[in-house]
Amino acid sequence: MTMTRSDVPSVAFLPTVRGDFKIQVFHEETTGFDHVALTLGDMKGPDPVLVRVHSECLTGDVFASTRCDCGPQLHAALDAIVEKGWGALLYLRQEGRGIGLHAKIQAYHLQDQGADTLDANLMLGHPADARDYAIAANILADLGVEQVNLLTNNPEKVDQLTNHGIQVASRTPLIVGVGAKNRDYLATKGERMGHHITDEDL
Repeated sequence: MTMTRSDVPSVAFLPTVRGDFKIQVFHEETTGFDHVALTLGDMKGPDPVLVRVHSECLTGDVFASTRCDCGPQLHAALDAIVEKGWGALLYLRQEGRGIGLHAKIQAYHLQDQGADTLDANLMLGHPADARDYAIAANILADLGVEQVNLLTNNPEKVDQLTNHGIQVASRTPLIVGVGAKNRDYLATKGERMGHHITDEDL
């Protein structure tokens, strides 16, 4: 039987060093981006589904940069899902808190000159955080997930998912990867951006 590309679903088995997941790709028409869901087990409950909504970070996720906590958060979230036995990680193409890779590295340059992570974005004419989690809510709905235990320190994720119809039954902190080179970055997120990060965490 001959199959066209449109007949082949964007879903496959994905074995990793952390566990065996299913990978699904979701295309966002408005941006042209392809987002990913890694799932393990049944998404139907009865408990709230353990979910991490993770924004792409090339420098942290791929190159293991220590100026942010993104890579450690990604890996810790996958480990938590495997330990739980089921859950989902959504990997969203929202590099640099939604401003893109080019602007993110420009912001890094300003940070090297003394600006903090929030002011650097504003100095470039961007919002402090430009991310929109509507696509995450759409992906969760497509997966049949209605109620989640969200792995995050960011209250804005909770608020946006809730506003888009996802019930955030609980929030689990994800404070990992703290070090000398990202302590100020994390402190700014806690003090100026409302993230659930305290001095004791740092």
